[in-house]
Amino acid sequence: MKHLPNALTLANLFCGCCALLYTFYWQPEIAAFFTLGSFVFDYLDGMVARALKVSSPLGKELDSLADVISFGVVPGAMLFQLLVGAPSTSTVYGISLVNLMALPAFVLSAFSALRLAKFNLDTRQANYFIGLSTPGCTVFVLGLALTAHNNLFGLKELVENHWFLYALVGLFSWLLVSEIPMFGMKIKSFDWKNNRFNLAFLVLFVLLIIFLKALALSAIIVCYIVLSLVFRKNIIAS
Repeated sequence: MKHLPNALTLANLFCGCCALLYTFYWQPEIAAFFTLGSFVFDYLDGMVARALKVSSPLGKELDSLADVISFGVVPGAMLFQLLVGAPSTSTVYGISLVNLMALPAFVLSAFSALRLAKFNLDTRQANYFIGLSTPGCTVFVLGLALTAHNNLFGLKELVENHWFLYALVGLFSWLLVSEIPMFGMKIKSFDWKNNRFNLAFLVLFVLLIIFLKALALSAIIVCYIVLSLVFRKNIIAS
């Protein structure tokens, strides 16, 4: 049983690899299901470790390595595909060309890795996050990818605009390593007092899904960031 948390972490990594594959095959909806799997397993490994009262340096390092793929490389790949805009068949001497203008998308992946490394060393983030979490960043990018794929509300052209995406890469790279306190979303107990924000956030998310569909994924992260900024003093005091 003591190895169960690590097994869940490896399941997170497996789902992340599958999400990456389907992202590069221009199938963001399937990638979304695997990303959801990564998110669930990432939540579960910590919960199970606390329930079994087991922890190890190996588990901590493995968790970060899995997250680098699932919540670092995957959102970078999604942004890369948005910047590319459409599958390219251009070749030179039989070699497929890479859209160099889309490569800045992976700056987000680099900052995600930096954020995870800082998180491992930061002892202040027991009850809340400092900076945007990598899963939160991934949810935002996934919402954009699905919105563009389905052209929700006619936003495909805006979402795939290079300058818009470059600005988002810069903004979210900064948010990942910023010193902004943000609400912790981990479930450590099953009482109302400790989970009232999580439950209220879930209700808000359901309402946004009804009205915004997949775009709700991006909208809920924007709400999360804004609420964290508004209640930053309460977060630190908690």
